[in-house]
Order: sequence, then C-alpha cells, then structure tokens
Amino acid sequence: MTDLWYPHLTVATIIENDGKFLMVKEISDGRIVINQPAGHLDKDETLLEAAVRETLEETGWHVSIIDLVGFYMHTSPHNKTTYFRALFVGAALSHDTERTLDEGILEAPWLTIEQIKEHPEILRSPMVLQCIEDYLCGKRLPLDSISHLI
Repeated sequence: MTDLWYPHLTVATIIENDGKFLMVKEISDGRIVINQPAGHLDKDETLLEAAVRETLEETGWHVSIIDLVGFYMHTSPHNKTTYFRALFVGAALSHDTERTLDEGILEAPWLTIEQIKEHPEILRSPMVLQCIEDYLCGKRLPLDSISHLI
C-alpha cells in the first residue's frame, strides 16, 4: 500500500499600484513572513472567487481579477507541506479600513520590488519573489484558460 499524497491547493494575487505591491505580513510556522495575499480554496468555490475572497480577508481590499499569471509548486522546508498555487493579477477597487484581517495577519503593506528583495529571508517561500518577477516579465494567461465544470 502506498501513502497518498496531496498538495495544498492555494490561490494568490498580485495587486500593483504605483509601482508598489500589496503584500501580507503574517505569522507562519512561528515566523514573521511576507507573502502575497493568498490562501486555500474552499469547497464549492472557483479559483477566481477564492482569490477575491482571500485578498479581502487578508488585506481588506476589494479586488477584481484581471489575468492568470501561472501555476507554481513548492514544498516548504519549514512544515514539509507542498503547495500548488494559482497566481492571479488583480486590480484594487476599494479598501475596507474597518475590516478585521484574518488571524495571524499582522498588516497588509504596499511594498516596492526593492523592499521585497531587501530581505529574502523573510519571504514565506521562493514563490513570492518568483511570482512578482513573472508578473513583471509580462507572463499572462487568459482567465478563460480555466474551466470550472459542474
């Protein structure tokens, strides 16, 4: 009998405004880290719905999803979990300053690429910088390349 293995399916968003990226400063596995707004797909939810929801829950920002950048896979050396990430580009619509952010989220700062690169040791995973660099290089897939079948 073989052990079953399943990666954790997650979504993340790249939100850029005036050369700054909406990021999340959070506690993960006992460390303070920087990540894109990201989280797990919920039951009966599309990838796009999850991306919008996670961004709102972690940052207080309402966003619309514009593009798909790509898919990423990484196994964390901290918890040995493999994450499969769908990365989306979103546009910031409005900010709910009264919204309580998800547990473990310390703040949702807007950072330049230089600020993000300054401290690579606090990035939650190598996916964080790779996702931004792929976005900046113009990698895009149309949203209709994702099919949600019922």
